[in-house]
Parts: sequence; structure tokens; C-alpha cells
Amino acid sequence: MTNESDILQAVYQVILDRKANPTDNSYTASLMRGGIDKILKKVGEEATEVVIAAKGGKPTEIVYETADLIFHLLVLLGHQNIPPESVYDELRRRFGTSGIAEKAARQEQQHD
Repeated sequence: MTNESDILQAVYQVILDRKANPTDNSYTASLMRGGIDKILKKVGEEATEVVIAAKGGKPTEIVYETADLIFHLLVLLGHQNIPPESVYDELRRRFGTSGIAEKAARQEQQHD
């Protein structure tokens, strides 16, 4: 793999395959069978575990829990049929823009 997004794309493709061809021994397929509520619960749990790991300050635990969170976010994207490229595009759109300015622009759009 030549760059960071390659591994994310590879994992996402496996997720889509598990969605299309579920098996009883696939964790990803079991998440998909559980539906959006089960997936969102896992995303929330993993996000909390990242916070706890970060508070603990151990880099290896932070990396491990962050990988879990990213995996479950990819499952969420796969469930919703949203390719990771959509997230990359949004990050590219925001790149070089102040986070404060970007958030203000989003709030203005919500009020229109």
C-alpha cells in the first residue's frame, strides 16, 4: 500500500463485501445485521474508549482505540453507502480554512 488512504479503502472494501455476503462468523456482518442502532452504539463506545485512552496518556492504547473507532466509522459509512472518499473530499474542502471560520459558515448555511 502506498499511502494512508489505501488501508482505509481496503478495509472499507472488506466491509462492503461482508455487507453484501454476510456470514455467521463475521463481526462486521453481525454489526450490519444489527442495523444502524447497533453500529451507532459501537461508534459511541469506541469514541468513549479513545477519550479514556487519551486521558490515560499511553500512546499505544490511544492508537489501538483510535483504530477501533476508525474501523467502526468505516462500518457506519458502509452501512449508509457513503464512500470514504466523500469524507476525504470534505477534509480537502476544509483544508487551509480556519476551523472557526468553517464552523461559522456551516452555521450560516443551517440558518438559510
